[in-house]
Amino acid sequence: MVTNFPSDFVMGPDMNYGLLLVGTFVFFLAKQLITIMNLNDSFRFLNAKDTVNARKASLLAMALMGVGSIIWFIPPWASAILYPDAAAAYSELGNKAADAVYLVFARNAMPMGTVGLLLAALFAASMSSMDSALNKNSGIFIRSIYQPFLAKRNKIVDDAHLLKMGKILSFVSGLLVIVMALFFKSLKELSLFDLMMSFSVMIQVPILIPLIFGLFIKKTPSWAPWVTVLIGLFVSWFVMNVLTPDVFSGFIGIPEFTSREATDMNLILTIGAHLVITAGFFCLTSLFYKEDKDQYKAQTDAFFKDLVTPIVADGEQDDYDRQQRNKLGSMVMYMGTGIVFMALIPNPWWGRLIFVCCALIILGIGILLKRSAKAELKTALTADLTIS
Repeated sequence: MVTNFPSDFVMGPDMNYGLLLVGTFVFFLAKQLITIMNLNDSFRFLNAKDTVNARKASLLAMALMGVGSIIWFIPPWASAILYPDAAAAYSELGNKAADAVYLVFARNAMPMGTVGLLLAALFAASMSSMDSALNKNSGIFIRSIYQPFLAKRNKIVDDAHLLKMGKILSFVSGLLVIVMALFFKSLKELSLFDLMMSFSVMIQVPILIPLIFGLFIKKTPSWAPWVTVLIGLFVSWFVMNVLTPDVFSGFIGIPEFTSREATDMNLILTIGAHLVITAGFFCLTSLFYKEDKDQYKAQTDAFFKDLVTPIVADGEQDDYDRQQRNKLGSMVMYMGTGIVFMALIPNPWWGRLIFVCCALIILGIGILLKRSAKAELKTALTADLTIS
């Protein structure tokens, strides 16, 4: 039995108000719903071959996110108990020292070779998200701003030119991302988690509110999204500089918050303000909507018609999907085979067993993908022979 918990097991350190912990969970959930379930991030479901598979993909993502949320917290929990002074070894990182907890856990509690595997996974996950984001943002700019701008000037360009400009924009955007990453690295007074939460809540949420509430509030004037974003940015500035956690604690007559409580309270105040003021403003703009003056009404009606129209895969899409599963299955099996060889790294028997179990899970997924592709190919060939 573990008895050396660093502080209260439920509340954790520097937390005096249980209601604040509950509020953080509720508002953090609202924040995640806004940043995931919106039109800006719906592009990921375009990879599904039809509506049924898109729905299955979203349910799988929900299940994996639920399980992953628990797994992600295991290393910090274990490190807080096993290595309470782990952050002290990385004091040069400032307040970001706590971000090294995963490295400490992998180095001290996991078998040799796990650190390299962890870094490879981090790079792969970052690259897979970054390249799709860069391509998506470049595509939005080219199709929604650059091409209409040229059309207004009566300049007709072919797809090759648009593709070239999209590549250039992706390259420039990548350089900007690197510059911002170096800037964030220099901010040692903020941890990586606090930095990402502050950026997401203060800037990303105001931008995404029209993209999620616009799914339900259809009759708004054309200026509503842009003005809503400006209002949201002002709300973020107001909470950050005026209605701070210390000001709020004095307003309700309680002692000043601890550093952890102040961080959580800032999240609650910002999200709450956006849900009430920013989202409320967007909804109220429907009062200024005049259908006879809406020049985009036909486009809006066509968009929502497409949104509710199910997509049914045809034979060609089934063939592409089968080829994709076959190639993906091969790649996964190659990766699983590589991890099998990591069991040769000199480790205790339990360390070797961890690599073997990981490899078996990955190989199993690859085999299932390959078998699914072959079974569907056999069914398609049988159907073709029957028709012939």
